[in-house]
This record gives sequence, structure tokens and C-alpha cells, in this order.
Amino acid sequence: MAGYFVDFAIASALIVGITALMGSVSNTIGERLFGRNKREKHVEASRRIQQGWNFVGGKK
Repeated sequence: MAGYFVDFAIASALIVGITALMGSVSNTIGERLFGRNKREKHVEASRRIQQGWNFVGGKK
């Protein structure tokens, strides 16, 4: 009976791990193939919005 639970735990860990890995790999492939010039879209939008803001904290 203990062997069953060990096998179940190993199989569960592999299924969850492989699923998570496939998700991140497919996301990376999708960004590289279909993202093209949109990779920096959100970064550029943030820079435009934050242009002219005052720095808060620290000495600068």
C-alpha cells in the first residue's frame, strides 16, 4: 500500500512539473514567433506614462 502512495506522489509531481514546464516553454515560443515588434510595448507605455514624474525617496 505504501508503494501505491509513493507511485502516486511521483506521478503527481511529474504531471504538475511537466505541465508547468510546457506552459512556460509554449509561452516563450509564442512570444518569440508572434510577438515580434510588440515585445517592448508595455515597457514603452510605462516609460511614456512616467515621463516627468518626480523621484520619491533617496537622494538624487
